[in-house]
Amino acid sequence: MVTMQRPNTPPVRRPAPRQRPKRRQPSFPRRIYDTIRGNVLLRNIVMALCLGIILYFIINLCLSIYTRHGQKFIVPTLIGHTVAEADAMAAKGELRLEVIDSLYMPKQKPGTILDQSPKPGMGVKSGRRVFLTVNASRPRTDIIPYVTGYSLRQAKNMLETKGFEIEKLVYRSDMATNNVLDQQYEGRSVTQGARTEAELGSGITLVVGVNHSSPLPRIPKVIGLTLREAKSRLWEVGLNVGRVRHDSGIDDADLDDARVYRQEPNQQSRTDYGGNISLWLTLDTQKIARSSKESDAAARRYAVDEEETESESAPEEETADER
Repeated sequence: MVTMQRPNTPPVRRPAPRQRPKRRQPSFPRRIYDTIRGNVLLRNIVMALCLGIILYFIINLCLSIYTRHGQKFIVPTLIGHTVAEADAMAAKGELRLEVIDSLYMPKQKPGTILDQSPKPGMGVKSGRRVFLTVNASRPRTDIIPYVTGYSLRQAKNMLETKGFEIEKLVYRSDMATNNVLDQQYEGRSVTQGARTEAELGSGITLVVGVNHSSPLPRIPKVIGLTLREAKSRLWEVGLNVGRVRHDSGIDDADLDDARVYRQEPNQQSRTDYGGNISLWLTLDTQKIARSSKESDAAARRYAVDEEETESESAPEEETADER
């Protein structure tokens, strides 16, 4: 029996199984995008935010164009000019003028501008309104209020509310202090029901009662106040305004802005009812601040001296009472 021999053949190598490539993970922005895209609620929120941002920039752009953002014009000096002249000056900056009040200043020409707001030199947008106060051609008049029988404080407030002021306080002996006994205009008494008319800003003389057993009034501090404010403060406590002086260079137009930097007698001291307080005015703020500190220091020294005097006189009064 013949046996067949197999030829020496090399073993068959089977190919290795192919490995599937690893799937790449999506990037972080891609994952966010897929999450938003697959979620209806998130997609609507993002779309609303994007729309809001776009609208914000569009509205800002429109407002900048409409309001002329960044475009400023310097307000010219209109004080001292007539309204017609001011119109020509304001037309360069497309400013609108509006007269809101009128005063009567006898030393100024009728129709001239006395005050303006905004002040000269300020930067404003075109089309801005500039409010003016002009000088009236003749003074306005009104009926003087009847203040006899009222307290001095009430009478002062009633007169100032109507546009009048106190010309002088004249004190007369009475059982009550600072009670108005009579009021006079141009030397004649103003009676109830007389309906006496006078120019606004006119001064009314008040005859006021004083009980001589009442303590003397203390002089208030008026440094830093305007002349009008200082007058009102002094009238409240029963004092008159004496001589008024001001620095050189201050004219009638600047007088309303000037402030008191010195007063005599000084604050906190005592004087008789109806006494005169002299005032000095300036536009120098540093001078006002310096004088205010000096006045406060003098007032503190006066208060200490007054306390020492009262403490020394108290034992003497007790000894006299015992005797």
